[in-house]
Amino acid sequence: VQLVESGGGLVQPGGSLRLSCATSGFTFATYTIGWFRKAPGGEREGISCFGNRDNSTWYTDPAKGRFTASSDVAKNTAYLQMDRLKLQDTGVYSCAALRSFFSCYDLISGKISSTSAYWGQGTQVTVST
Repeated sequence: VQLVESGGGLVQPGGSLRLSCATSGFTFATYTIGWFRKAPGGEREGISCFGNRDNSTWYTDPAKGRFTASSDVAKNTAYLQMDRLKLQDTGVYSCAALRSFFSCYDLISGKISSTSAYWGQGTQVTVST
C-alpha cells in the first residue's frame, strides 16, 4: 500500500493550493480518504472525509466553506482543493485511507487509532506573507 501526497508549497494568505494523494496497493474505489494536517508544534487534526463509494463528504470546522475534497477513481487519486488560505492553515498535510466513511469520522474524533488507516508521508503547506 502506498499513498503519496503532492501539491504543497508556499502561498500567500487568500491564495489557493490543490493537494493530491496518489494511491496504490488497495481497492481505492471502496475506501474513504481522510485529509489531516499537523501545525508546527501542534497535534494532528482532521480536515475532511471523502467516501469513494458514494462521494459522501464531511468537513471539520476549519475546512468548511474553504476546502473541497474529491477523488478520481480512475486515477486512484484523491484531491484537496484549498481556497482562501489563512496563516493558521500552515502545516504538514497528510492523506489517509480507511475502509469506511464512519471509520474516517471516528479517526478524526479520536475514537479509533491512527493504525486503522494507511497513511502518506505528508506534504508541507506554508501560508505566509
